[in-house]
Amino acid sequence: MTFQVYDTTLRDGAQREGLTYSVVDKLAVARLLDDLGVGFIEGGWPGAVPKDTEFFRRARTELELRHAILVAFGATRKAGVAVEDDPQVRGLLDAATPAVALVAKADLRHVERALRTTAEENLAMVRDTVAYLVAQGRRVFVDGEHFYDGYRQDPAYTAAVAETALAAGAERFVLCDTNGGMLPSQVTAAITDLTARTGIAPELLGMHAQNDTACAVANTIAAVEAGIRHVQGTANGYGERPGNADLFAIVANLQLKLGMPVLPEGCLEQMVRVSHAIAEIANIAPDTHQAYVGAAAFAHKAGLHASAIKVDPLLYNHVDPSVVGNDMRILVTEMAGRASVELKSRELGLDLAGHPETLSRVTSRVKELEAGGWSFEAADASFELLVRSELPDAAPARPFALESYRVLVEHREDGAVVSEATVKIRVRGERVIATAEGNGPVNALDEALRVALARHYPELREFELADYKVRILEGSHGTGAVTRVLVETAGAGRDWTTVGVHPNVVEASWHALVDALTYGLDRARV
Repeated sequence: MTFQVYDTTLRDGAQREGLTYSVVDKLAVARLLDDLGVGFIEGGWPGAVPKDTEFFRRARTELELRHAILVAFGATRKAGVAVEDDPQVRGLLDAATPAVALVAKADLRHVERALRTTAEENLAMVRDTVAYLVAQGRRVFVDGEHFYDGYRQDPAYTAAVAETALAAGAERFVLCDTNGGMLPSQVTAAITDLTARTGIAPELLGMHAQNDTACAVANTIAAVEAGIRHVQGTANGYGERPGNADLFAIVANLQLKLGMPVLPEGCLEQMVRVSHAIAEIANIAPDTHQAYVGAAAFAHKAGLHASAIKVDPLLYNHVDPSVVGNDMRILVTEMAGRASVELKSRELGLDLAGHPETLSRVTSRVKELEAGGWSFEAADASFELLVRSELPDAAPARPFALESYRVLVEHREDGAVVSEATVKIRVRGERVIATAEGNGPVNALDEALRVALARHYPELREFELADYKVRILEGSHGTGAVTRVLVETAGAGRDWTTVGVHPNVVEASWHALVDALTYGLDRARV
C-alpha cells in the first residue's frame, strides 16, 4: 500500500498563536508544500471558515499541483440531522476537492459530554457521513479525535469508531493524539492492541501527533514502525499549544534513517528552502536550531569537532547536510582551535592552509576578542574582515579613516525626540564632514557616515540597515555593562552581519556599522 505524507499546515498549523494566513498566503504555502512533494494538502474548513471557503474557490483555478491532492476538512454530520441536509457536509462537497477529511469523536467521554449524544448516534454519524461522501466520489480520511486518550479509557468503543469508519469506505482512519500527551511506547502499544483486537491492517491507519510532550515526531516514527503508512504533520511543527509534529523532521527521518522513499525523487533537497519560505509567509523567524532545516542543524563549534571534520565531515554530521538542502557551518568562538578557523576561512573562500603564521595570528586574535565579549558565531562578515586583515597581502583595512564622530539626542518641547550625528573622516586624501538626523542615535550615525562616503562610494546607495540587535553581556551589570551589537545589512541581492562590542552602545554600534560598510564595499568590488 502506498505511503501517504499528509500535510495539515494550512488548517491545524494555522491554529498557532499569533499566526494568520491570508488567502494569498495559503495559496503560496500550498505551492511550496507541493514543491516538497507531499501527497496531500489539507487546505482548511470550507463552509465553517469564510477564508477557507474562498481559498478552495480560488484554488480550483489558481493552483496547479504536481504532486499533492487538495483536501477539504470538516466534521461528521450533526447529531439528529440527515447527512444530506447538513450544511457543513454540503460545504465539503462545494469545495470540489478530490478528497475530504472528517473529524470524528473517538473518545466516548467526548461523545457524551461535548457532543451530548449517544455512543450509537456517534457511530451512525461516522457511518452516514463517510458513506455519503464516498458515494459522491470523494476519497475520505477520518481523524479519530482523542483516539489515544479514548482508547485508554474504553478501548472497545474507540475501536468500534475505527471499524465503523473503515467499513463505511474511509481510506484511512487516523489515530490522533489530540492532547499531545502520549509517549512512543504508549503509541506502539495502542496500535498493536487495536490491530490485534479488530484485525484492522495497520496500513489502513494514520498518525496525527501534537507536541505537548515534545514527542510528536518520535510518536509518529513509532507509529510507522508499528506498521502505519499515513503520517500527518505541519511545516516547522506549527500548531496549537506547543505545536504539531514537524513534517520536515518526520519525512527526513523516514527517508534518511529508515530508508523509506516517502517523497518523490529530488524533493527532499527542497526542504530548507520550503521551510524558510513558509516561515517568511507566516512572519515567524525560522528556528535556527530546528532539526535538519535550521541554520545551526549542522553547525560545529568545538575545535575538537572541527579537527575531525577536516578529515571527514560525516564524522560529526549524522547525514550529509546537502541532502535536505542545508550546509555545514563552522562557528568561530573562544572554543575555536586552528582547525575551526581554517575550515571557517575556507567556507568564506579564504584558504589559510598555506599560511600557518596567519592561521596562528587569526586564532589567537579570535580567542583574545572573544574573551572581551566579541562573538563571531553570527557575524561572518566581521570574521572575514579579520582574516583578510591578517593576510600577507592585506588591502587597507578601512575605506576611510575616522577623525571623530559626535551624536546628540534632543528632546524637544513638543515631545519629539530627534537624534543628530556628525562624522569627520578622511577618505581618499580628502577631509569630509557630514551631519545627518535619524530616528535614533545609531540611525543618525549610520546616515551621517553614508552621507560622508556617498560621493566616493556611490555603491552605498544599494545598502540598507536590515536589522539591529543589542545584547547586554553576561556578568555585566547596570548602565555600565558591556554591550554587543549585531548589525544586519542588505544590498545587491545578499545580506551580511557584523559585530561590535564596547561599554558604550554607540561605540559598539560604530564598530559594527563600519564593518558592515567596509564588507559591503569590498564585496561590491568582487
